[in-house]
Amino acid sequence: MSRYKFLGYFFVIFLSVSFLTRIVLLVHSFSLLDASVFTLLKLFLVGFFYDIVAYFYYIIPFVIYLFIIPQKVFNSKIHKIISLLVFFGVVFGVVFNGFSEWFFWEEFGKRFNFIAVDYLVYTHEVIQNIRESYPMPLLIGVIFIITSVIFSIIYKKTDAFDAFFQDESSYKSRLPITVILLLIPVISFVFLNKQTIAVNVSENRYNQELSKNGFYSLFSAFRNNELDYNEFYVTRNRNEVLKDYRTLVKGNNSHFLSEDLNDTLRHVRHEGTGSKPNVMLVMIESLSASYMGIYGDDKNLTPHIDALTKKSLFFSNFYATGTRTVRGMEAVTMSVPPTAGRSIVKRPDNHNMFGMGWIFKDKGYDNKFIYAGHGYFDNMNAYFGHNGFKIVDRNSFDASEISFANVWGVCDEDLYDKSIKEADISYAKKQPFFSFVMTTSNHRPYTYPDGKIDIPSHTGRWGGVKYTDYAIDAFLKKVSKKPWFDNTLFVFVADHNGGSAGKTDLPLYRYKIPFLIYAPKLIQAKNIRKISSQIDLAPTLFSLMNWSYDSKMYGQDILSDTFKPRALIGTYQKLGLYEDGKLNILLPNSTVKTYKVKKVNLKNNDYEEIEPLQEDIKKTINYYQSASDFYMHKLDRYDANRL
Repeated sequence: MSRYKFLGYFFVIFLSVSFLTRIVLLVHSFSLLDASVFTLLKLFLVGFFYDIVAYFYYIIPFVIYLFIIPQKVFNSKIHKIISLLVFFGVVFGVVFNGFSEWFFWEEFGKRFNFIAVDYLVYTHEVIQNIRESYPMPLLIGVIFIITSVIFSIIYKKTDAFDAFFQDESSYKSRLPITVILLLIPVISFVFLNKQTIAVNVSENRYNQELSKNGFYSLFSAFRNNELDYNEFYVTRNRNEVLKDYRTLVKGNNSHFLSEDLNDTLRHVRHEGTGSKPNVMLVMIESLSASYMGIYGDDKNLTPHIDALTKKSLFFSNFYATGTRTVRGMEAVTMSVPPTAGRSIVKRPDNHNMFGMGWIFKDKGYDNKFIYAGHGYFDNMNAYFGHNGFKIVDRNSFDASEISFANVWGVCDEDLYDKSIKEADISYAKKQPFFSFVMTTSNHRPYTYPDGKIDIPSHTGRWGGVKYTDYAIDAFLKKVSKKPWFDNTLFVFVADHNGGSAGKTDLPLYRYKIPFLIYAPKLIQAKNIRKISSQIDLAPTLFSLMNWSYDSKMYGQDILSDTFKPRALIGTYQKLGLYEDGKLNILLPNSTVKTYKVKKVNLKNNDYEEIEPLQEDIKKTINYYQSASDFYMHKLDRYDANRL
């Protein structure tokens, strides 16, 4: 049937571009792959299968259009012109996607996922980021030329265009082929959910990702943006989980306020009178431990932060819970494990969550969320604004307060200057302040003011890291002259690592980040080497201030003699507990994997899969099932009447 002929040509184009994209990504990451012949054969066979499935999803609107358009309109000259332009645009889009996958892979080491979905939501920031990061006119020109060559070959070497517009089919004759073409994606939708076949290609994460299709991965991420823990993960009896949760978080200096298992509120007590220093918590964009000299990097990117760790309470074995900024915010402010699916910060039902904002507010603090960019991004303003904070974001900056900015926000120096001004306002009111400051300069396109460091702006990640280091040093020099400096705790912590890709399910070394507390007049410098997590930051901070408070937090005081070293790490699907030299991972197919961790350095892990122990499985489930349950049943909410 002539009107469907273009679908055949497009099938060849789509699969060819998908195949070439896979080849290019494979060559780029070849040293990281399991490159045995059998494994590569499986990779390409599974990849070919998903490419075909993705093709049938892609052509759904065209199949419907080809069915409904009347014959007279279809064969008209104006429709021919429109159809050729549409065909050119569709081919352009497929080639464009191939280029996009290269850049996404280079940044994240993955096919399109949750991050790509978020990027489609926040189009302004993303489009501007792309324009500032890449030579778009050149890239668009190259893509246009490639598309033109493909179009020209089909036009000159085939009879497709002539035959296409000589269609004499009726609705009745078109119906069977239309049903078949639409039935294939429907069957795929029902039986193929998250490209799970790719997991069986290899234990190597890069092999698994390469066997996927980018279009399909994007569709899957849209479809699976939230995961019901009870549906996808191994579970235990709810009452048993709630009982064990109490043992998990209680600690020697706390007690639950009710015997009711559904009441998660407990009281944490410290003897004596607590202090009320100011707190400036700086969450640093993408500052991996692997970028820092104190951890062994030899590029001299962070000389000031490295020196600062020796003057601070430095937690040198500290792990992020996730791979996104909102995960870091969630873990630090709420002290909760990374629940499956999207971060609580991004969920609509996130008002009045129990967290450090309310505890500080109850102590009389002036709380502010100070962000370099527009806080609507990633739902940050909605989250912080409804959880005890005032909002100070890009819209709060006067033009005179901005010396440099890119699409993500003002440069770190301008952000710190604004934070100092806001602190001065609180100090003038004789009110202690808690400022949660979120930076953006260490983010692509890695642009910053000229003349500050010896790496030119817009030349890559290393410049972003070094400027981040420079700005922190400049900030501390300024605040050291402030009357409130001596009575302020300066907390520096990364939101997440600079990259999350690795050969294994959850590469531990990718989650290691710095956390330090600097207050030369208040605390003694010390290196704390215990394995710990972002969820432990708030309880440790409260312990330093000797506070007694009510809590629903999972974290523990790292400085306590009874602290049990462990870290909680995850992606939106895989949930892990690192403890006693083992990494237990809950997978969304109701299975558990356990690895013996032989070595963790700045570049790789040495894992050995072992048989899971029941006690380890129970503890891992307890963390994640309870966190999911509390959110679902609203047990993790703040009640002002009970504090």
